[in-house]
Amino acid sequence: MKEAIVQGQTYLGIEFGSTRIKATLINNHFETISSGSYDWENKLIDGYWTYNLDETIVGLQKVYSEIKQHVENTYGLTLNKIGAMGCSAMMQGYIALDNSGKLLVPFRTWRNTVTAQASSILTETFNYKLPQRWTIAHLYQAILNDEAHIADIAYITTLSGYIHWQLTEEKILGIGDASGMFPINENQFNETMLTQFSELISDKGYTWKIKDILPKVLLAGEHAGTLTKQGALLIDPTGDLQTGIPFCPPEGDAGTGMVATNSVKKNTGNISVGTSIFAMIVLKKDLSKVYPEIDIVTTPDGSPVAMVLANNCSSDLNAWVNLLREFYEAMGQKPDMNEMFNILFNKALEADADGGGLLSYGYYSGENITGFEKGRPIFIRSPKSTFNLANFMRTHLFTAFAALRLGLNILTKKELVQINGIMAHGGLFKTPLVGQKICAAALDVPVTVMSTASEGGSWGIAILASYMLNKQPNEDLSHYLSNKVFPNSKGQKIYPDGEDVNGFNIFLERYKNGLTIEQAAIDHLIE
Repeated sequence: MKEAIVQGQTYLGIEFGSTRIKATLINNHFETISSGSYDWENKLIDGYWTYNLDETIVGLQKVYSEIKQHVENTYGLTLNKIGAMGCSAMMQGYIALDNSGKLLVPFRTWRNTVTAQASSILTETFNYKLPQRWTIAHLYQAILNDEAHIADIAYITTLSGYIHWQLTEEKILGIGDASGMFPINENQFNETMLTQFSELISDKGYTWKIKDILPKVLLAGEHAGTLTKQGALLIDPTGDLQTGIPFCPPEGDAGTGMVATNSVKKNTGNISVGTSIFAMIVLKKDLSKVYPEIDIVTTPDGSPVAMVLANNCSSDLNAWVNLLREFYEAMGQKPDMNEMFNILFNKALEADADGGGLLSYGYYSGENITGFEKGRPIFIRSPKSTFNLANFMRTHLFTAFAALRLGLNILTKKELVQINGIMAHGGLFKTPLVGQKICAAALDVPVTVMSTASEGGSWGIAILASYMLNKQPNEDLSHYLSNKVFPNSKGQKIYPDGEDVNGFNIFLERYKNGLTIEQAAIDHLIE
């Protein structure tokens, strides 16, 4: 480790996730030297889910300083040299900048479901599923709304593209993240659809052209610029960090999740669990038609992927755990949150198979899979329900996967896509076995959690940085991952338990039948 630090044979990945900013420093053997984290949260302001982009720099400096301090304390070295870097972040959303680099409107995240009109028109125009979350849907909705900032746009990008630009001054995006901005064809933004979009807004008279305000698209392994002096000071205000460090293309959390779970080959799949939940299935062939519930994106090296994303997953579960923490503290106790999650999650294994007749919807925001533009988190039971802690926890774990399962049913039942297994990662799988067992029951497929799963996207983008610097000529990403990163990696695979599967299927019917209750809550409960 010390030699790697001295020689600069290290790779730094930084990911801006939905609840946490994390950085991971690895060596040539893909082992973690150090990591740092910073918690942050989105806020609903003026009808839009957003993050304060000034906080990206606060978080960036915090996670890097943690790594730097660890290196100094452990190895007696000042971290100033890094072999290569990369940044990743939540996919999609909308960041619009003017010629001076000024943010024109607050960052609009993937979580917003306010672009239904734009999404519908673009889907019909392109004959291609254009999700509400995608950058182009946000742009077109702003145009339909006649928002004043549109005329001043010089550049639109995603969060990872924004951070990359701040650090390198390069307007670049990796293809996986780019595929959540605008449809991709032949490893670039789809030229036909770019023309169609230009025709769609031709009467507006804007001075910009859509091709000119989008980032340049690069594949994994290509060089995407170097760290500038200003960028180095943004990361490390002490001035110790050297400039000129090469960057790999910035990527979205979906792409880094695929890398972190070795899921870029065709017919492989992975699931990422956090504030949102999504499954990525690398396709062997194109789907037969457009489905509103399924997005088509790409791997970091350009292969087509069916993406099923549910906007809501762990937020409500975390809120209930925090409520129980408050009770614990009111009793004069000091809770260990890891222990609390372990105890509560394991209670779910003692529950009735279907959750005892309980029902919940963790809809903090709208849910695209089930067709809600807004959300209300609710918990429901009948007098005959078996209301105990075990069933309560099982119900909230089940509901975290329910919307995703409805989307995956389209792939497996209508398109007959074979899913032989899922590689899983995310905080919900930190408690050994429980989340994995519930996931296997909910999706009815074997679920594997690898030892690297807890490293997540920051580790994945660090791997992409190492691939850029160390790949052999014509060595593709899947070969690099399988033969160099994961040759001896062992994951724990859990097969679906028949009783759990049947229990989840009963719960899912209850979930579908109760959607009218969620609609009533939206209609009658104030914001």
